[in-house]
Amino acid sequence: MSLEDARQKIDAIDQQLIRLLNERAELVHAIGEIKKKDGLDIYVPGREEKLLRKLCELNAAQNGKLTEKAIRAIFREIMSAALALENSLKIAYLGPAGSWTHQVAINKFGNSVAYVAEASTEGVFARVAAQEADYGVLPIEHSTEGAVHHTLDRLVDSPLQIYAEILWKVETVVMAKADAAQVTVIHGHPQVLAQCRPWLARCFPAARLAESASASLAATHAETEPAAAALGTPLGAELHGLRVLATSPGEHASRARFIILGRRSGAPTGHDNTMLLVHAPDRVGALLEVLQVFARRNVNVRQIENRPVPGAGGQASFFLEISGHHEEAGLCEVLEALAALGASVKVLGSYPAPGWIEER
Repeated sequence: MSLEDARQKIDAIDQQLIRLLNERAELVHAIGEIKKKDGLDIYVPGREEKLLRKLCELNAAQNGKLTEKAIRAIFREIMSAALALENSLKIAYLGPAGSWTHQVAINKFGNSVAYVAEASTEGVFARVAAQEADYGVLPIEHSTEGAVHHTLDRLVDSPLQIYAEILWKVETVVMAKADAAQVTVIHGHPQVLAQCRPWLARCFPAARLAESASASLAATHAETEPAAAALGTPLGAELHGLRVLATSPGEHASRARFIILGRRSGAPTGHDNTMLLVHAPDRVGALLEVLQVFARRNVNVRQIENRPVPGAGGQASFFLEISGHHEEAGLCEVLEALAALGASVKVLGSYPAPGWIEER
C-alpha cells in the first residue's frame, strides 16, 4: 500500500466516524430528554464505567493496537461532548485552575463540559447545593497524608452526598520556561516537595527547593522568574505556558481519592461502597460493638476515620466506608441493628466502587 492509498483509506474511515459520532450524539440527546422528563440524573457513573469496561474488552478481543488507557481517554471525550449537549453540564472543583482537583475533574468529565473553580471546600458545597453546579469534585484522601478532613467535615451537616469516587495516580512534573540546566530553584507545595525530594536531588542537584503556598503560586514563580521551575500538574504547565522538564518516576507516584459531590446517591450497581457517619455512645468498647454489627452480617468495613464532630455531645463519632449500597437489604439490617445499640447513623453517600485508577 502506498502512502497516498493509506491516507485515502484514513479519510474514508474519518467520514464514517463523523457520521457515526453524530448518530450516537442524536441517540444520547434522545436519552437525555427522556431522563429530564423522568427526573433522572444525566450523568450516571456506574453506567459510564460499565460501558468503558465493555469497550476495553471489545478492543482486547479484536487484538486492537490501542491501550486500555487510550480507549478510555477517547471515549471519555466522546461522552463529555454528549454531556455538553444537555444544558452544558457544570462542574465545581476545588481550585485554583491547574490544581490537582482541576486535573482530576477534567480527566473524569472531559474537556467539553463547563468548569468553575472555588477557593474553598465550602464554596464547592455551596455551589452544588444552590444548583449553580451539577456536581462538585473534591479530594478526600491522599495515600501519604491520610484523610482530607475539610471534605469529611462538610459532609456532616450537608444534605449533599457522595455520588461517585475517583482513584487518581498522582505524578508530579517539573515545569519551567528555562532549560533544565538553567534551573537554580524549584518552587512547590511543602508536601509535594517532601515527597519528591529524593528524585529532585538526583535530577536537579544544583537547584534550591523553595516552599510555596500552592501549586498555582509555584507555577507563577516559574512563569515570572528566569531560572525558576515549579512542581505541579501537566495541566498547570499548560495553563501557565510552561514546558514540562521532567516527570516523577513511578516509585515517587502516590495515590489519592477524590469524590464527586451530588445532591443524592446513585442507584445500586451491584459493586458499590457506602460512607457512613456513626454516632455511638462514648463508652469502653463502643467501636468494637459497632464493628461487630457489621461482622455478624458479613459486611466489610473498608476504612475507619475517627473525627471530633461538633454537637455530638457524649458520643463517639466514626466515619466508616463499607462495601455495599445502603439500599441493599443486608445494609438496611445493619442500620437497624446500630439503632438498637443506641447509635445514630447518617448515610453520606453510596457510590460505585472504582475499578480503574485514573491518571493523566
